[in-house]
Amino acid sequence: MKKHLSILLTLLISACTGESITNDKINFSTENLTPSGITEAELYDKILGMLVGAAIGDAMGAPTEMWSRHSIDLEYGFVDGLDSMVREVSPEGTWKTNLPAGGTTDDTRWKKLTAEYLLTQSINQLNAKDFASHLLTEYRNSVKTIQKIESTDSEPFEHAMLQVNWLSEWAKVSEPYLQDNLQAYSDSLSKFYGGEMVCAGLLYAPTLGSFFPGNPEKAYQEAYRLSIFDLGYARDLTGLAAAMTAAGMKPGASKTDLLAALRLDPQGYFPSRLVGRTSYKILREAMSITAEAHKLNSLPFILTKDSPALAFAYTQLDAKQQDMPFHAGEIYLQSITAMLYTDFDFLNTLIFLTNYGRDNDTTAALSGGILGAWYGFSKLPEKEKNQVLKVNKEVLGIDLEDLAMKLTSKLIEK
Repeated sequence: MKKHLSILLTLLISACTGESITNDKINFSTENLTPSGITEAELYDKILGMLVGAAIGDAMGAPTEMWSRHSIDLEYGFVDGLDSMVREVSPEGTWKTNLPAGGTTDDTRWKKLTAEYLLTQSINQLNAKDFASHLLTEYRNSVKTIQKIESTDSEPFEHAMLQVNWLSEWAKVSEPYLQDNLQAYSDSLSKFYGGEMVCAGLLYAPTLGSFFPGNPEKAYQEAYRLSIFDLGYARDLTGLAAAMTAAGMKPGASKTDLLAALRLDPQGYFPSRLVGRTSYKILREAMSITAEAHKLNSLPFILTKDSPALAFAYTQLDAKQQDMPFHAGEIYLQSITAMLYTDFDFLNTLIFLTNYGRDNDTTAALSGGILGAWYGFSKLPEKEKNQVLKVNKEVLGIDLEDLAMKLTSKLIEK
């Protein structure tokens, strides 16, 4: 396949956006069209945009993950960018203390893990058992790491246990699923994180969606296939988040395309007897909150601490909170509301979610991934994207550019 030198991509993006990308590895064609109708270079830009956009959201929410609005305001004020973090390590949180601004949590680790899984798959259909096996292998490798530690110092064990505990719940579900043990799989899924309808699939949905660029229905179906850790309508939410990501990667995609993806129903949820489709009700709630909030501000898209519109939107979201902040329905409602409220502006969406609190690194990572795929890396805020790339690579060992290159190459290989 014909390739062009990286300078052509740099010139193209610079001409269109006034920004530049300097990466000696980039050599995707600015002329060859992919099956989705965008060029190879555009595909790379959108996949990298998804990964980095999600990481920016994760990094913005990471310092105050699970905090209340009052606590966020007291310590950080009104957050409008990246902050360094002073917080305890945890399996689902950060694995290093005192991370600099741009550091991330399990939300970015999940994007990496899912991307690595996708590199083993056919571009036509994903295999859910391969996904379970991939996660189980990662878990078992972390256990082996502990077994190989010979030090009497506690620190190596403590760090290794973070990796073990991160995937321990997932391993309990993966093992019986791989064994086709329906009863054991059902039992383990019912006890997954205490049986809550947690946002399992939403952690990796944008990555899955980017693997089917421009094809939201296919993205929905494949994400639904891989939502083996989701309960109830959370599977529908995972499919829709992937569909929305894929829709944003169409040539010339608009906000209308993003919203249209949220009405796809390949699994037939709309005719559900007595209750209808919960995800659509959540969408309507988000639209209603936004419409009413915008009546209170002459400039509703301007986010400020003392905005009556923002205060109203937050109060309405408060009324919809679930017992657990990481409940899939709550995550979805906050994310869709933020995108609608800010008219799909990338940074303002993340500001909205970060300052709202609750599971704000997950909501911001989900929204950042969807919008990052739509905008593309070249249009993301310069300071934030460069900081996130640097810290994740140099401090956390996560090379987002390399992952984007490999995923792009996988999708365009003949």
